[in-house]
Amino acid sequence: MIDILKATDRCVMCGMCLPHCPTYGKNRNEADSPRGRIALIQALSSGGLPTSDALVSHLDGCLGCRACEVVCPAGVPYGEIIDAARAKLRRERTRHIDLTQTLTDVIIKRRWSRRVLYWLLLAYQRFGIQKIMRSSGVLKFAGLERVESLLPELERATEPQARKQVGNVQPKVALFTGCVAENLDRTTLAASQCLLTRLGYDVHVPSRQTCCGALYQHDGIPGKALGLMKRNVDAFDESGVDAVISTATGCGAQLAEYPKYLDGDAPQHFAQRHKDICQFLAEHGWSQDFQFKPLAAKVALHTPCSLNYVLKQAQHTLKLLARIPDIELFELHDNARCCGAAGSYMLRQPQMADELLTDKIEDLKIAQPAMLVTSNIGCALHITAGLRRAGLKIRVVHPVVLLNEQLMDG
Repeated sequence: MIDILKATDRCVMCGMCLPHCPTYGKNRNEADSPRGRIALIQALSSGGLPTSDALVSHLDGCLGCRACEVVCPAGVPYGEIIDAARAKLRRERTRHIDLTQTLTDVIIKRRWSRRVLYWLLLAYQRFGIQKIMRSSGVLKFAGLERVESLLPELERATEPQARKQVGNVQPKVALFTGCVAENLDRTTLAASQCLLTRLGYDVHVPSRQTCCGALYQHDGIPGKALGLMKRNVDAFDESGVDAVISTATGCGAQLAEYPKYLDGDAPQHFAQRHKDICQFLAEHGWSQDFQFKPLAAKVALHTPCSLNYVLKQAQHTLKLLARIPDIELFELHDNARCCGAAGSYMLRQPQMADELLTDKIEDLKIAQPAMLVTSNIGCALHITAGLRRAGLKIRVVHPVVLLNEQLMDG
């Protein structure tokens, strides 16, 4: 665990972070800026400030986007600081039943529970129950309206299974499936597996893998997060693969930083092998035998904060999509600004999450693209829900889904 006082002492209070903080940009409250939150955390950790609802509100209001880190001249590890502060607050507070946390536990803890949930949700949509529930007002009465609004249209796709190439001389790779994506973004997992197989790779899907731990880590429950991290390191170490590939950048950002939380050589080796799917595809060049069908469409690119500020690999998505002939590709205006999803933030802080999302929706109303590509499942769910509320018929897809659809049969 990071030494909070030592880490916060690195902040020189210069204020260079302020223009880059989404929450400060919205309300101009110093306590809702990185510099202000660091001052509050220092006071809390030194015993000069008691825990209060106001303090919790300011710290929980942070998105954890880490835009402040890349402009900080002192190299303040803000992401680790805010996680540690939330863990401290969680230990000190008496918490009531937390619906969001309960849902997180159900999704994360057991693979069988995720499978049961997937089939229940599929039946919920296929048999017309969703339409009835949305029109009846029951969801709003039960306090489930917002959670349910994030549910995408599920496809009856199978879970990824290992695929081996006959006579393959390429390195072996493993696909990290995550927990949310395993249920709600199977299309992306399937597309990733198809592309990797077309390129000649053996694709392994370790059965012992689990959630990356990000949701617990950022919600102030590091003990549970550590357990998940250790399990993943062991699972992928046992698979003996040369690369661990993730499709959701929120998961990828967590996987890449395992050595911050776990000691030993194994986490280092794990992180060194990890690659975001777009990074891996872009760096392992495609021969001229692979051609893409033209796509005469306007396509907006959204860059998640996890890709921008943690993985720092945003350029690869542009490079890959540019291979599609006739595509009219453009980056969403103010792409450096968080969309408001931020893991469970869109459920815990709906007002600020929606304020930030509104900016993106307004830009999309003006641009009117046929589709928007984003490489994080949380952002995709949040943006899709916003588009639905705004009455905009803009398809939201992962870059690899679009690439797989446009790739010509060889």
